[in-house]
Amino acid sequence: MWVGTQVGRWKRRDGFGKIDLYTRGSLHSLIWAMILCEGMLSVTRPVRHSDAPATLIGATVLAAVAQGVCAAPLVSRALDAYLGRRPIDRRLLVPAAALMVLNTTGLLALGGYAGTGGFPELQLALGASVLPFLTSFVLVVPVWLSGVCFAALAGAVSGGTLLAGASGTFALGTFLGVGFGSTLIATTSRLSAWTLGVMLKLREAQDVETRLAVAEERLRFGRDMHDVLGRNLAVIALKSELAVELAQRGKAAAVDQMTEVQRIARASQQEVRDVVRGYREVDLRTEIAGAQGVLEAAGIGCAVEDGDPHPGEHLPAPVRSALGWVVREAATNVLRHGDPRRCSIRLRADGDTVRLVVENDGVPPDTAVPPGHGSGLAGLRERLGALDGLLEAGPTGDGGFRLTATVPLPSPRRDAASLVEERR
Repeated sequence: MWVGTQVGRWKRRDGFGKIDLYTRGSLHSLIWAMILCEGMLSVTRPVRHSDAPATLIGATVLAAVAQGVCAAPLVSRALDAYLGRRPIDRRLLVPAAALMVLNTTGLLALGGYAGTGGFPELQLALGASVLPFLTSFVLVVPVWLSGVCFAALAGAVSGGTLLAGASGTFALGTFLGVGFGSTLIATTSRLSAWTLGVMLKLREAQDVETRLAVAEERLRFGRDMHDVLGRNLAVIALKSELAVELAQRGKAAAVDQMTEVQRIARASQQEVRDVVRGYREVDLRTEIAGAQGVLEAAGIGCAVEDGDPHPGEHLPAPVRSALGWVVREAATNVLRHGDPRRCSIRLRADGDTVRLVVENDGVPPDTAVPPGHGSGLAGLRERLGALDGLLEAGPTGDGGFRLTATVPLPSPRRDAASLVEERR
C-alpha cells in the first residue's frame, strides 16, 4: 500500500516536480552510498585483526553516520540556495566540515594500526569520507574556490597517509583518487543543479507566457469595446447636450434629437452583444488545431482521427461552437492532470448524431474527475444541454481518461425554421 501511495504521488507531480524529486533523491542516495561504503570499509578484516581499539572503530563508523545525517539535509538547503529560492547560512557548513575531518582522521588512525600495506581499501574509504561534505559545498561556493579547496583537501588527506606510515606511492595514489573523486562529485552536483535551474526557469517562463496571453486577450477585448462604444457614446453625449439646449428654448427639435439618441443607444447595445458573442464563441476547427499544437508542444502526442480536412465545417454553427468548448476544456484537463504521453481526438457524425471523443493516458484513477464534479465539466454539460447533448467523462480502467460529447443534429426542417427566424 505504501508503494502504491508513493507511485500515486509521483504521478500527480508535474514535470518539474518529478525532476526536482529525482535530483534531490539522487544526491541523497549518493551521500548515503558513500557513507555505507565507508562504514563497511572501516570494519574490514585487516582493521578487525589489527591492534586498533574497538572504540576507535566504532567512533569512526559513528562519525560517518553523523556526517550523513548532517550532509543529507544540508544538500537540500544548498540546492535551494543555488536555485535562488532561499539563502543558506554558510555557517551550517562548519559542523559538516568538522565531521568530515573527524571521520577522515579516524580512518587515518585505523590505517596506522592496520598498516597501509595491509589495508589497501583505505584510499577508497578516504575518498568516500570527503564526498558527502563536498556534495553540498560545491553548490554554495564559486567553482574556482571549490577547485582550490579540492586540491588542498586532496593534499591534506594524502599528507595524512604519510603520517600514518604510508609510502610515497600510496600517498600519490590517494591524492589522485581524492582529487578525481572530488572533481567527479563536483561536476555531478553542479550539472544536476544547473539542469534543475533550467527547468525552473522554463516553468517560470511558461507561467509568464500564460499570464501575458491572458493580459493580451483582456487588452484586445477592451480595445474592441472601446472601438464599439467610444464613438457612439461621444455622439450620444453631444446630441443629449443639444437636446437640452433645444428643450430650454422650447423647440420641438429636441424630441428629434432624443429620438436619435435612443436609436444610437439601441444600436450600441446590439453592437456590444455582437462583440461579446464573438468573444465567447469558439470555432471547432481552430480549437482542434490549437489543442493539437499545444499538446505536442508539451511533449504529448496528439492524433486527430477525422477524415475531413476541415473538421466540423459541415456542422451547424451552435454545434461547432459547443464542441469547440469541449475540445478546449479537454485539452486543458489533459495538460493539468496526470502525466499523459498520448492523446486522441475523434470526431464522427453518424446520421443525426455527432460524437466527439477525447481520450488520453497517464491519468491516475484517484485523480479522475467524477461525473457531476468540476466547474469546467459542469459548464460543458450546460452548453451541451442547451442543444440536447450529453457529456460523459471518466477513467477507462487502464489508466486512461475518456471524455465523450454527443450532440443530436437538428433536422433540415428545424434548420430552415431557424434560418427564417434569424433573418427576421
